Amino acid sequence: MVTTPFVVAPAIDFSAVRAEFGLDDAHPAAAVAEARVAADREVAAREDRTDLPLVTIDPPGSMDLDQALHLDRTPRGFVLHYAIADVYAVVVPGGALETESLRRGRTHYLPDGSVPLHPRELSEGSASLLPEAVRPAVLWRIETDAAAEPVSVSVRRALVRSAARFDYAGVQHDADVGTLHPSIGALPEFGRLRQRAAVDRGAIELRLPEQDVTRDGQGWRLIVQPRTDADDWNAHVSLLTGMCAARMMLDAGIGLLRTLPPADDDAVAALRRTAAALGVPWPAAVPVGVFLSGLDANDPATLVLMSEAPALLRGAAYAAFDGTAPDVTAHGAIGAPYAHVTAPLRRLPDRYATEVCLAVAAGVDVPDRVRQILPTLPKIMSSSDSLSGKITRTCVDLTEAVVLAPRVGERFEATVLADATERRDATVFVPSETVIAPCAGRPREGQRVSVRLTLADPGTRKVRFAGVQ
Repeated sequence: MVTTPFVVAPAIDFSAVRAEFGLDDAHPAAAVAEARVAADREVAAREDRTDLPLVTIDPPGSMDLDQALHLDRTPRGFVLHYAIADVYAVVVPGGALETESLRRGRTHYLPDGSVPLHPRELSEGSASLLPEAVRPAVLWRIETDAAAEPVSVSVRRALVRSAARFDYAGVQHDADVGTLHPSIGALPEFGRLRQRAAVDRGAIELRLPEQDVTRDGQGWRLIVQPRTDADDWNAHVSLLTGMCAARMMLDAGIGLLRTLPPADDDAVAALRRTAAALGVPWPAAVPVGVFLSGLDANDPATLVLMSEAPALLRGAAYAAFDGTAPDVTAHGAIGAPYAHVTAPLRRLPDRYATEVCLAVAAGVDVPDRVRQILPTLPKIMSSSDSLSGKITRTCVDLTEAVVLAPRVGERFEATVLADATERRDATVFVPSETVIAPCAGRPREGQRVSVRLTLADPGTRKVRFAGVQ
């Protein structure tokens, strides 16, 4: 078995991927010009909350900081202040910058850099919630009870200033040793309560092995990104805000939801059969979300089950409405209605959904421009989200092929994620190389097997193994 990670020579040309998908980091000159002079058009109406010691939690090196939070423990529960970059206030409706962002839909991420939704002058500069910079923001205030369930929600425009920036690993370390920044000292307790609430709602949370391509000196390598508890705690802050936003829009009869149908009965039944084949107990009365949340992350059987669980989560979409609520209002994986409102620097719908919430909270009409844009967003985002998934998969496939090309013929240990069918080979996960790929032969799902690398072609971006008898 090979256990030493292989570092790629510095010859992967991701520009070919950019060309293949028509990606261009540069924005039109008119959009860049608007970004360079972007100014808060609402500053006179803002409350000054620069006294609030907000902090950001993002991946290391991130510059497009959408969110900053402050969390207080109170005798009755918690008070969350969540500041979101106010992109709508600095983008002129109908201008070149808005037009280009409607074309792009979202930021796309590649190993050698991003292709941003907005010019970097804005997304990584004047609108980003960088430390010690005074910024226009949309400030949510969510008061909860002792179980971290919301009892009062408000949202308004404000001026804010981030006091510090953290990454997930740093927050996790500080939580482990008891040195969390006071602004997020209550985050572990709050996050765990929200996780418990998610299970109670029937939420389905997946912990899939996430492949990532990362720099290693002058080259590249594949890793499986570790997910800390801090990732989950922070995610639940965003999820709670999105749930509050969805409820606000549904009550007002206008908005944009992120929807997902309930898990299909056939998909649940198939997962139950897999669990039975692997010998993993799943009592009939236990819902799928509860079952998945209780799996041992270190058990190979969990890897198999989690690799099949995405079949439960098919049909994600955006649903715009004005007057009549859509047929599907809930997000099946969250177990409640949900809206995207917390990442407007990187994702287009958040800008407009947030504007609906601000209007509803203030008791004024939703701006005509927002009403005009809302129905166009589901189609824009369907295309953009599909493109993002293809880009990520292509970059991983290319890196896998380059990493493994010199090692064709070598033997590895693997876990079988899926049986072969009449149409496709079995799928295996090779942990030493963090590679998921097809495997010839008939290895059985859930088994630990020896495989031999038979193909690694950077030209076609194909990797293939065969079972070793």
